Amino acid sequence: MASGRVLVVDDEPDIRSTVKEILEDEGYQVTLAASAAAAREARTQIRPDVILLDIWMPELDGISLLREWAATGALTCPVIMMSGHGTVETAVEATRLGAYDFVEKPISLAKLLLTIERAREASRLKRENDGLREQLALPLEPVGSSKAMTALRAQLDKLAQHETSILIQGEAGTGKETLARWLHARSSRRSGAFVAVAPGSIPREHLVVALFGAEDANGVQQGLLEQANGGTLFLDEVAELDPELQQRLSSVLERRALVRSGGAGNVVLDLRVIAATAQNLEAQIKAGLFREELYYLLNVVPLAVPPLRKRSEDVPELLRLYGDFFASRDKLPYRHFPVAVQNRLRNHDWPGNVRELRNLVQRLLIMGNSEQIELAEVEAALGSAAGRAPREEVATPATTSGIDFNLPLREAREQFERAYLLRQLQDAGGSVGRLAKMVGMERTHLYRKLRDLGVDVRTIAREE
Repeated sequence: MASGRVLVVDDEPDIRSTVKEILEDEGYQVTLAASAAAAREARTQIRPDVILLDIWMPELDGISLLREWAATGALTCPVIMMSGHGTVETAVEATRLGAYDFVEKPISLAKLLLTIERAREASRLKRENDGLREQLALPLEPVGSSKAMTALRAQLDKLAQHETSILIQGEAGTGKETLARWLHARSSRRSGAFVAVAPGSIPREHLVVALFGAEDANGVQQGLLEQANGGTLFLDEVAELDPELQQRLSSVLERRALVRSGGAGNVVLDLRVIAATAQNLEAQIKAGLFREELYYLLNVVPLAVPPLRKRSEDVPELLRLYGDFFASRDKLPYRHFPVAVQNRLRNHDWPGNVRELRNLVQRLLIMGNSEQIELAEVEAALGSAAGRAPREEVATPATTSGIDFNLPLREAREQFERAYLLRQLQDAGGSVGRLAKMVGMERTHLYRKLRDLGVDVRTIAREE
């Protein structure tokens, strides 16, 4: 039987009840609205998979309501228009505004069911295509035949069959989001959306609305949690949420419902949450930086991703994978990795993990002129990366000069922030309290930022 949520908007009671009865017999969850105002209210409470919208209604007609939704970006699902005396011009206008199809009254229920199924299938394919476009940036993982990766794949296979929350723990660059996408693609929610949220990339003043949505007299803005309804929400580096947002997220996940900013009614949530972090959340709980209740809501099943240095035997396979990928995607000449190069890279520490390896392969394919990669090229490429100070090292004034512009934006930003804060800390005479005033940060947030950047304040700071 079918499953999904359908919103039926029609001012005729007989049509509403008949369509509801038929759709419920087919396994759909049906919500009814007799007017445009009721339809707006219903959309604040549910996230429909399909909307059946009558054109001729009192107060505000269906075309006007469709135009309103299109103008506010609220057309997040297929809309099928219904009319007993529509014109070609009306049908054309509805299609121009984004309607999926147009059915005439009296409604042929067989045709209606077929149209709904086709609309849902088209919506599903669009989501899949959007996901595939995102995935074109990277090959799918997990890759590797080491003992560690074999065990990880076995664990992933089990977790894909369940709906439980997962906390993926691993160093930066180990591919935690790709693993989350892999889990989603093999789960019962694969036809739903995969929504990735990186709290650290969203300005704090916009984060509440971005996560939980908002509503006012002008309409509804669905947040990222609501957009993940029916699918999977991926929370990347959840430790970057501040305590207030941690508390609010805990409440939402516990109740499986949220209230939008400015809203009054609850929006029921049906989603799977996969969170990821490179931080030690238990230590952050002890330091008062992470809420214990949120930790236990997310950490129903922990999943540890091994760093690349712990599975160095997978390096040759990863080199071939990314060599093929970049040669195909970027139309670059393929270059062979000889045994000597593979052995050298197997013995590299890979502080940036798989992300560092991927960037190295791309760089070698772009910059090289010969079919075979030379060891000297690799040493030169690794040398530029090795020039960066290790994250756990205490910086001297020399380490604050220079940013590696070959890094991805997020890593370059972290490098700059670390250098900047260490230099300011020196100017502050080692006082974190004075540093907080100098850089305009609240002390608790500053301690967390320093810890995230690998700075051990106990060894370099003194309190006033």
